[in-house]
Amino acid sequence: MDLGYLLQALIPSWNSVAALAIFFAYLAIAGSILPGKLVPGVTLQDGSRLHYRCNGFLALVLLVGLLGIGFKMNFVSPAMISDRGFELLSATLIFSFLVMLVLYAAGCRSGSKGSSLKPHITGNLIHDWWYGIQLNPQFLGIDLKFFFVRAGMMGWLLINLSILAKSVQDGSLSQSMILYQLFCLLYIVDYFVHEEYMTSTWDIIAERLGFMLVFGDLVWIPFTFSIQGWWLLNNKVELTTAAAIANCFVFLIGYLVFRGANKQKHVFKKNPKALIWGKPPKVIGGKLLASGYWGIARHSNYLGDLLLALSFSLPCGISSPIPYFYPIYLFILLVWRERRDEARCAEKYKEIWAEYCRLVPWRIFPYLY
Repeated sequence: MDLGYLLQALIPSWNSVAALAIFFAYLAIAGSILPGKLVPGVTLQDGSRLHYRCNGFLALVLLVGLLGIGFKMNFVSPAMISDRGFELLSATLIFSFLVMLVLYAAGCRSGSKGSSLKPHITGNLIHDWWYGIQLNPQFLGIDLKFFFVRAGMMGWLLINLSILAKSVQDGSLSQSMILYQLFCLLYIVDYFVHEEYMTSTWDIIAERLGFMLVFGDLVWIPFTFSIQGWWLLNNKVELTTAAAIANCFVFLIGYLVFRGANKQKHVFKKNPKALIWGKPPKVIGGKLLASGYWGIARHSNYLGDLLLALSFSLPCGISSPIPYFYPIYLFILLVWRERRDEARCAEKYKEIWAEYCRLVPWRIFPYLY
């Protein structure tokens, strides 16, 4: 692929812009009208609570069904995304910048005193642009933070399905591609089945909506988490039976740790007396859970996430570092985030956090880190 071709491929066509607009419009409409569990968010500093309609799984199933009908009636090609990947990437990137311009301008002009919309302006343009100004900005009643992460996760699945369709069309479907697609499908479907757990994550409850989250949700998640699929589309990998089984075990262990840790934290926040692994939870200072996975490592969910990321790349073999971009990047990100989390928790909980650190000395990897 020469530079001229790459630059030409990155120029968005009206078709890619229209596809992106239809996708966002669908998510906005489906998220607003489809039935779903109404989940209260955490209580904010001013005592208010946002409520999230968790109907992402139903919206995802309906979207895939509508696309299937469109493919059957030849309205759209199942390989459209894989054929226009660079166009959609640049169109989404431009959209992210435009969204951030609006968010920044609206945040600077906001006079709200509420926790969700109160502007936090440091005077450092780069800092405010990257981390955002408002905690929970909305558009037409839609919580944008929750909306964007949903769009990113669905976008990731749609890219993968288009890559799968392309590999079937080309006759290049392999065991490695099937494993990668299966692991990602299970992960994404599980995310939407347990979408309410997202309402208690740090991104939702504490991070302001800046370019870091907008770009991360809309561009980074769908287009970099699918690198393994793009790579397998052009590189054939033959896995031994032992390697395939080992890969499945890595995914299974990662899933159990990731989902188990997040579920324990979510349940504990809803009911601090709920049993953890069949026993009453050990709580430090009445606030910090020190049982279950959270009694093994202070960020055990990160360990599960890293194992899952590794399982997505292992089907690609070890002939190239390119498919391992995601787990390598995620490792760097989570160590950086863990350091930020630790500093914030030390400031917020003070001696309670110090006691928790003494009780649970491991940050992410038990007996290693």
